[in-house]
Amino acid sequence: MLSIAKNLLQTEKTQIEADKIKYMDENCPALSMPGSVQDLQELCKKLHHQIDKVDEDRYDLAAKVEKGNKEIEDLKINVQDLKGKFKKPALKKVRMSADAMLKALLGSKHTVNMDLRANLKQVKKEVKEEEKEAVGDWRKNIEDKAGMDGRKKMFESEA
Repeated sequence: MLSIAKNLLQTEKTQIEADKIKYMDENCPALSMPGSVQDLQELCKKLHHQIDKVDEDRYDLAAKVEKGNKEIEDLKINVQDLKGKFKKPALKKVRMSADAMLKALLGSKHTVNMDLRANLKQVKKEVKEEEKEAVGDWRKNIEDKAGMDGRKKMFESEA
């Protein structure tokens, strides 16, 4: 069985080689090198024109293939849409603390403490003592000056 497969592979290989040689003979004739410089320049111009033509054909075919691929993608999307629309499920509100959310996202291995005030340094504020006598309660002053007691105090303080 192996010998039959080996023979088949050998004949297939020789057939491929023969097909290559046949294709090259049909499409690429033997190059005849002219002797003069003028003839060589004309040959180069002819080859350049052929290269340009092949390049244009290659570009056109690539554009056709790209257009075909785009149409295929659009048709796939349309088929998927026709099969049925996917409904998004209604999301439910879940009350979850920040610690629980981070634990769910990062896994149970990572413990995250969201108590941000725990790591802060304690700072004591200095309270400025203001002159209490200079900023007195204006209502108290008016009550003291009202009536006879107030006038008596005014005269006593002036004297």
